[in-house]
Amino acid sequence: MNKVSIMDFKGKVAIVTGAGQGIGLEICKQLVIEGANVILNDIDALLAEEAVKNIDQKAGSCIAFAGDASDVSIIEQMVDEAVSRYGSLDVVIANAGITLYGDFLNYTPKDFSKVMEVNLGGSFFLAQAAAKQMKKQDDGGSILLMSSVTGHQAHANLAAYGMSKAALEMLAKNLVIELSPYKININTVAPGATLTERTLKDENYTKIWNKITPMGKPASVLDIANTVLFMVSDKAKHITGQSLVIDGGWTATSPSPYED
Repeated sequence: MNKVSIMDFKGKVAIVTGAGQGIGLEICKQLVIEGANVILNDIDALLAEEAVKNIDQKAGSCIAFAGDASDVSIIEQMVDEAVSRYGSLDVVIANAGITLYGDFLNYTPKDFSKVMEVNLGGSFFLAQAAAKQMKKQDDGGSILLMSSVTGHQAHANLAAYGMSKAALEMLAKNLVIELSPYKININTVAPGATLTERTLKDENYTKIWNKITPMGKPASVLDIANTVLFMVSDKAKHITGQSLVIDGGWTATSPSPYED
């Protein structure tokens, strides 16, 4: 008996930003497994090309598109590439983001502007460009913005970052008004502690989050990717303006990772 996919993306066209590694890369892998044609974006051209080589393209396809996901000209080029190469744009996942730690009293205007430019500006204008294309197609589409538990719960030295992630959730709510008439749904997911190449550089990360996460461990990138795929699938078309937290229960109890 052949496996029947719950979330069939066969023939769908997707853009995923910030996808050279970590959560974004896993999202691309799972989309391709489900039959999607994917534009994989990363600011690092070599990382993007290497990521594409590591994706099994038997069901769908994936191409690298290097560039700064906060640059409106790059955003427009990605949308144009998706349409010219594959004929449409059905799914957009604004995953690109940066984290610049710093205490509030000494946080610099330069760091603040960069966080807002990438996390908010890049997501806002990617959603805008995608929605314009989806409106032309008459059959709707799905947009997903990548939030964070830090947009729900206070976290030391992440005032600007948490602010940007909370703002993305309000953006998704607000765009329900303007995008629903065109059959476009828009949501956010808010990952908590997740095992990625970056977080695993901290030798204490897994131990700490195993201890303070109610489910006993941090998320894997596949945990996040599986949720993302559901939220942009046809199974979730009546879900819009919502944020889904994926944190093993951490925000329910919120113990600080900085306490002994």
